[in-house]
Amino acid sequence: MSVTTRTAEEFESHRPRMFGLAYRMLGSAAEAEDVVQDAYLRWSGTDRDHIDRPGAWLAKVVTNLCLNRLTSARARREQYPGPWLPEPVVTEDAALGPLESAERRDAVSMALLVLLERLTPTERAVYVLREAFAYSHREIAGVLDISEANSRQLHRRAAARVASAETRFTERDERRHRELVESFVAAAREGNLAALERTLAADVVWVSDGGGVVSAARRPIEGRDKVVRFLGGLLKGDVNALRMEWRELNGAPALLGWSGSTLAAVASFVVRDGAIATVHNILNPQKLAFLERRLSHSGGPAGSQR
Repeated sequence: MSVTTRTAEEFESHRPRMFGLAYRMLGSAAEAEDVVQDAYLRWSGTDRDHIDRPGAWLAKVVTNLCLNRLTSARARREQYPGPWLPEPVVTEDAALGPLESAERRDAVSMALLVLLERLTPTERAVYVLREAFAYSHREIAGVLDISEANSRQLHRRAAARVASAETRFTERDERRHRELVESFVAAAREGNLAALERTLAADVVWVSDGGGVVSAARRPIEGRDKVVRFLGGLLKGDVNALRMEWRELNGAPALLGWSGSTLAAVASFVVRDGAIATVHNILNPQKLAFLERRLSHSGGPAGSQR
């Protein structure tokens, strides 16, 4: 086996973990792929004899590449037309690393990724390394070149800022989650606004990300009455022409809407106390391109319903 082949194979063994780290840091699957590729170029150009712990070395490289990108990303997102939501990713295939525990599933949920936008880049790095990858504060200090005390302080601050019951789900909650959303979809297809209303929490929030590319609400819609009125108008359009499909995205059931072979929408739902509390509706084609490519490579839409 050539040195080049061994170099590539060793890197590939770390790829899911590195992609998962970059995605959690950036909220963008496409950018995460770019970061992982940049990390590989650095890896292939470095003398591995000087790398004692490849996983730790790569984590430091990927984290710092993400920190550089987050600085400019924050400025771009401030100018983003309407609400900004993360790119959805399939988690059925362990693309983000193992998600065998509730805590790890929480750490990649759409709801939590939205909350992570409240953090500074360094707070986000500390939070992700600690919560999603169980790094010790000593390890985090080594990755970020800060003190252990500073790591602890940043983690406490980050955890307080993102604390939310909406990011916590049990297995039982997930089953109820899908049943509730299926009722929501059935009511929407029938145009039954009364039944639709019964699935929603009184303080439900509907968040749409069209990116200024497609038509979407430019502000979150808050409150059951306003959301029902909004959906009533939406259902007069061609939404019923979409083919619906269930997939596990970001560690939870999500609803995909296909127009022919084009992925037109992805909706994820936060369920609280037996009702839909938040809907994150991603319509921006640029946000859906990565997911559409992944699904087309795996055989396209599956498990669809009309």
